[in-house]
Amino acid sequence: MVKLSIVIVNYNVQHFLESCLQSVMVACEGIAAEIFVVDNDSVDGSVAMVQARFPQVELIANKENVGFSRANNQAMRLAAGELILLLNPDTLVEADTFRKVIVFMDSHPDCGGLGIKMVDGKGSFLPESKRSLPTPEVAFYKIFGLSWLFPRSKRFGRYHLTYLNNDETHEIEVLSGAFMLMRKEALDKVGLLDEDFFMYGEDVDLSYRIIKGGWKNYYFPDARIIHYKGESTKKGSLNYVYVFYNAMAIFARKHFSAESARMFSLLINVAIVLRATVALGHRFVKAIVLPLADGAVIYGGLYVISQYWESTVRADDGLHFPDEFFWLALPSYILIWLLAVWFAGGYDRPVRLQRILLGLMAGSGVILIGYGLLGEEIRFSRAVILLGSLWAMMAVPLLRLLFHAIRLDGFDLSGERNTRFAIVGGAEEVHRVEGLLRETFRNPQFIGHVAAEAGSFEGALGTVHQLDDIIRIHRVTEVIFCAKDMPAQRIIDIMTQSLHPQVDFKIAPQESMFLIGSNDINTAGDLYTFGLNAVSKPSNRRLKRLFDLGSGILLLLLSPALAWFTRRPLGLFSNVLLVLLGRRTWVGYASGQKADRDFQLPKIAQGILSPVDGLEAGDLDAEGLVRINMRYAKDYSALNDLNILIKGLRNLGR
Repeated sequence: MVKLSIVIVNYNVQHFLESCLQSVMVACEGIAAEIFVVDNDSVDGSVAMVQARFPQVELIANKENVGFSRANNQAMRLAAGELILLLNPDTLVEADTFRKVIVFMDSHPDCGGLGIKMVDGKGSFLPESKRSLPTPEVAFYKIFGLSWLFPRSKRFGRYHLTYLNNDETHEIEVLSGAFMLMRKEALDKVGLLDEDFFMYGEDVDLSYRIIKGGWKNYYFPDARIIHYKGESTKKGSLNYVYVFYNAMAIFARKHFSAESARMFSLLINVAIVLRATVALGHRFVKAIVLPLADGAVIYGGLYVISQYWESTVRADDGLHFPDEFFWLALPSYILIWLLAVWFAGGYDRPVRLQRILLGLMAGSGVILIGYGLLGEEIRFSRAVILLGSLWAMMAVPLLRLLFHAIRLDGFDLSGERNTRFAIVGGAEEVHRVEGLLRETFRNPQFIGHVAAEAGSFEGALGTVHQLDDIIRIHRVTEVIFCAKDMPAQRIIDIMTQSLHPQVDFKIAPQESMFLIGSNDINTAGDLYTFGLNAVSKPSNRRLKRLFDLGSGILLLLLSPALAWFTRRPLGLFSNVLLVLLGRRTWVGYASGQKADRDFQLPKIAQGILSPVDGLEAGDLDAEGLVRINMRYAKDYSALNDLNILIKGLRNLGR
């Protein structure tokens, strides 16, 4: 007899799924369990991975994305287990998680649904581990921030039950769909997930129906999982806010009175407007505050220089700067400098002073060239421009140094961020992961080895029991756990008990080229792909776009001559326009069945040409195309694009 049926719905998170299944297999040892994976038409190789790595899993490969509810129901209708667990693919379970929850369910026959303690990728408690029903009153307190202001209040803190101890078992109302353990007997009585909910809200609805069916829902903190993409991690996403609150509206119409449902819908609309306004305002302020600070500092210096030049240096000449100089000319100069700094990557993270200086020098060149083209009547002073350039080149870097000195977030100039690693595991896995790091980071400042077991190996700094001291002494910024040598329970213990909140934690799954982890609560769940980040860097994206624009304009001017030897002249004109509009790029990824479906490559526009056009090679198989695409993504340069463009001139009309 099957005791536990585990259902995992997957959509384009192959490497999270692989890590999740590895932990599930360990946790299922000694338990009569069956595992279902329902794939919602992923294009990242998830289906092939499950078939190759986990043949014992019951795989349902849908040909379309049918949504979370319908996909789970497909497997639950086939499940034979006494208990049914809905588990997200972006989770990691401890080795004894399933045994603990089974014991709890067997000892609590009134329990229809069970949720457990969830932590994010940094070991922080996820509040959605325990929730109450989102009644209009509870939603009001949540939307207007009263639950955040008074988390310990039994009245205001009801949404996430923040007044309840996170480490004690409690009866709750709403389970999280990330880990939702239910008794099959209860499901037979109340029904499966409501398929009117495509994504979000279905867990709230089913939790409520379990209670209405005469069962109880519990929060059980003695069992834990890592949930990388917890609801709290998506709070900055406007799409999430819209989809989630509209799911709550479906719930309200289904379970509340007409009057309460109308009130709830009103609150939802207010919430969407408020959250959208706050999110957009925050993004705007975050993007504009640093350029404004730079502009203010530069303007102040230019104003002082202008006054000094007017009143002292050129006083005998009767020089007088008109008002237009201060409210038109100086702001124009500053705008050019700031745009040049932006194009040079001076506003990217991490901060690099050389990018700022490069941008300011380029901006000064543009200003001086433009100054030479102006009429005499609006040429105010070349000397002020030169002195202003020197001031900008001193003031803006000094402003960054000030921010660094006061430890303002994001302005660390030491260059150590994400370059001082500690790898925890056995000797073989530690050296494998170190090799991956060295392929990705050209000059990592530090890579330390930490033994997972008490017996240290040659070259190790110490054992995992000394990890806190190793982090402190060697100023480690990122800890990588080798999943092959470190059980999930030990990893979660270390993350939750860490004395170094500034350190990032990641996990290296066995036999994988990928790291899974979270940098912070807003970006938790990001998948880190080794060696595929060059073309996706903001500076490289700008460089690629500038290359497309510059070469597009040049090709447009030369098109009458190029039309004589281009294979499709009309296609050339069309492609030039598409590239200038940003719809296409001159060089993209090589096309092919497998290459087209390689979901892990950084996103770029569809190319007219590809790296294959720069090679003297015959037909390549799918694996060859994927390797070429990976190399292009990793080693992007504008010179490489230029080489491909020149070699592929005859095919520009393609």
